[in-house]
Amino acid sequence: MLANEGRLADRAYAGIVEIINRDGLQVGDRLPSEARLAEIFGMSRTIVREALVRLASDGITAARRGAGSYVKSRPSERLGAHVPMAELSATLGTYEVRFVVEAEAARLAAQRRSPEQMAEIAQALVDLRNALLSSAPAHVEDWALHRAIVKATANPAFVASFDLLHDEVEHILRAGVDISRSRPPEAIQAMMREHEMIVDAIRAQDADGASLAMRWHLTQGRKRLMP
Repeated sequence: MLANEGRLADRAYAGIVEIINRDGLQVGDRLPSEARLAEIFGMSRTIVREALVRLASDGITAARRGAGSYVKSRPSERLGAHVPMAELSATLGTYEVRFVVEAEAARLAAQRRSPEQMAEIAQALVDLRNALLSSAPAHVEDWALHRAIVKATANPAFVASFDLLHDEVEHILRAGVDISRSRPPEAIQAMMREHEMIVDAIRAQDADGASLAMRWHLTQGRKRLMP
């Protein structure tokens, strides 16, 4: 896809989310047709279709053969305080990259981590726990733990790739903690347990377990951005 088409798809993505929020569409409600959305946005149906594909991959909409697209989940209203709507597609899109980079990083960290790196990961987990249980933002500690795991791959290319995602991931981490704190205490407890599962698997040098735990954490993290 050309850069301009990508920007148009981002606009269509944000526009569809705006329709969901503005019109109060609920889970299971049908979105306007591709043709109608193309007319509303003044774009081609191809661009609208690309936006719908991205929305489906982010778990916001779902397509039904021959029946159009429906709302699958609604982004939390608190998400908008951390992620500008125009950047929502790009920000949520980082999850696809993180599934690849961080799940494999966790696997390699379990295989390669040194005692010193394990100690750094364990301390980062303690720091995150203290931040989550306080009123502090906690995104700095969350990033530090994830980055310590990536560093333990002993592969600088993983670190460089992960660092490129910093700004988008920071938005997500801020939003995830904020949204979880607005819910019952079990939400923060679940977030903490997910991180503990990753660290425990790395400590036990369980490569498959670490990869699965990271993938589970990222999957749950994306879900937390929805009501």
